[in-house]
Amino acid sequence: MGWAQTGVMAEVQRFEVGGVSLAVRVWTCSHPVQRGVVLLPGTGLTAGDWDVVAQDLSQDRNVYAVDLRGHGESDWPGTYSIELMASDVEGLLSQLGEELDLLGHSLGGLVACRVAARGNGIRNVVLEDVGLIRPRRPLMPSRPRTELPFDWSMVEQVRPEIDAPTPDWADVLRRIAVPVLAIGGGPRSFVPQEWVADLVRTVPSGSLTTIDTGHEIHATRPTEFLAAVRRFLDVSGSQAP
Repeated sequence: MGWAQTGVMAEVQRFEVGGVSLAVRVWTCSHPVQRGVVLLPGTGLTAGDWDVVAQDLSQDRNVYAVDLRGHGESDWPGTYSIELMASDVEGLLSQLGEELDLLGHSLGGLVACRVAARGNGIRNVVLEDVGLIRPRRPLMPSRPRTELPFDWSMVEQVRPEIDAPTPDWADVLRRIAVPVLAIGGGPRSFVPQEWVADLVRTVPSGSLTTIDTGHEIHATRPTEFLAAVRRFLDVSGSQAP
């Protein structure tokens, strides 16, 4: 299966949530749909990173790709954490007012976990190369000298939170009451794949598929990635009450 070139263009819409303005790239399906999907990018990436995926998924659902706070065209308020990003997304979901699935890559996947653990009407969750985070040796990257599409202070605040996570992450995962698909990047990813497997074992209803390409699965293997996402969402959607 190749990805579709639908010709549908994204419209950037702004949503005010808790004093933060979020920029969201919206692809509206041309016919009535059962539910939409919200796409959350990884650290330092913006909503545009999802364009190929969003164009394909917009054939049969509304798609909302989010610039997380401190990224892209969303506000850069200077204060950052996974919890704050999750609260922002929760505020967005309440304004969208439709049944939604969540798809998160890397940092966006961690945000998706906290959102889904609190319900929020989410029906399914896809996590791209996300594991059950554990303490690891801190390694703060150096700031690139080029202009960045994100606030570097976001990295400085969120990276330590990932390197030394709070002890509640397993409980967060256990509270996710909807089906979860984890797509691992295999041995070429810097994310330990045993952590991805541990996440799947921790959530109440998890499944795992591996696409051996590294961390940026949706970018390097879009055909296989979309096939896995569609297979999961279509099956889960057909089983929904």
